[in-house]
Amino acid sequence: MDHLIDAGRVAAHNAKAQANLQADYDALGGMLSRRGVDIEKITAQAQQFAVAIPSWGVGTGGTRFARFPGQGEPRDVMEKLEDCAVIHQLTRATPTVSLHFPWDKPGDPAALMQQAARFGLTFDAVNSNTFQDQAGAAQTYKYGSLTAQSAAVREQAIAHNIECIELGRTLGSKGLTVWVGDGANFPGQHNLRGSLERYLDSMRSIYKALPSDWLMYIEHKLFEPAFYATTIADWGTSFACAQLLGDKAKCLVDLGHHAPNTNIEMIVARLAQFGKLGGFHFNDSKYGDDDLDSGSIDPFQLFLVFNELADAALRDGAAFAPAYMLDQSHNVTDPIESLMSSAAEVQRAFVQAALVDRKALASHQEANDALQSAQTLKQAFRTDVAPILAMARVRSGGAADPVACYRESGYRESAAVKRPARAGASGSGIV
Repeated sequence: MDHLIDAGRVAAHNAKAQANLQADYDALGGMLSRRGVDIEKITAQAQQFAVAIPSWGVGTGGTRFARFPGQGEPRDVMEKLEDCAVIHQLTRATPTVSLHFPWDKPGDPAALMQQAARFGLTFDAVNSNTFQDQAGAAQTYKYGSLTAQSAAVREQAIAHNIECIELGRTLGSKGLTVWVGDGANFPGQHNLRGSLERYLDSMRSIYKALPSDWLMYIEHKLFEPAFYATTIADWGTSFACAQLLGDKAKCLVDLGHHAPNTNIEMIVARLAQFGKLGGFHFNDSKYGDDDLDSGSIDPFQLFLVFNELADAALRDGAAFAPAYMLDQSHNVTDPIESLMSSAAEVQRAFVQAALVDRKALASHQEANDALQSAQTLKQAFRTDVAPILAMARVRSGGAADPVACYRESGYRESAAVKRPARAGASGSGIV
């Protein structure tokens, strides 16, 4: 497996951190031992944790008013894989990449597969795009795609999703994520029931094209770009559609796609209970659909989500296997740094949830002891598991401090030389 950052540099970085890391790890191990927790078992679990990188996430995102290109950002899918490879090399928690078509449509799928294998990467769920008009397309999605009044528009959107499935099969993917920006900006613009009926008719055609071992992930979003009524706006609509479509249809929860103060962890619990929790797009939000770095605003909420996931895993066993992916927009940070940090934050919440004393929690719940129930969760959340995360990375061949090691490597500066900016264009796939 090829490394874009010299392995000797990573080893030297880890050697400098080893003494302090071991001391911190031993101290944490002693504390956890007094709580009846084996730190080695938790570290092994951390080493197994994985979250997918979105190909579009390694490019620079835009704002409503402008897009400011980043230094050395990728110009095509091959260069995106290079950046994804760096993230995985240093974090050892991101072995898969989620592609978005047609942004990432390969001219030579075999060459793309070879590039991924070179870096030890594989491909996660593929994503369709019917929220933008594409070059050469006969129909416009200005007034909707899978829900459009025009049968010709719907047929084009269906055909694109089926093409995504075929491309994904070639690349070894096992899932299709469908998000549509369809909706209305004015009351009366759409017949609200009719638009959902057209959506379901379109999705049935796509569902029929799924291979037997694939899943379809239905992603909902409260608003934007439809500001009055979004067709798939909430988990209830997503759940109802998944139920009607069949067993291979699941619900995808994006942490930023909810109204302020929504109890997202309860949504997770409900979908898991009904067998329709397909996976996550991890990010964070302050005011609306922000796509901020994971854990940057509300790390406790992220922990509570993983607390429900840990409970579901205990209840349902190996059959419970939701897909995890980061989905963020970066316009003031280096995307590689943000994605590495976010991968660590998601992994942190996973480890903290593993520290919850489930026996004590159940006892407090049965006794209706609300305070002690909450404190049991807080004890796990307040535990600084950074030494576990760092040790898991080092033992798996990554960096004790991925961002520091990345900056020391000069990768971004080197990329800027190899990837000169193209005026008015980018291969990042971001508006």
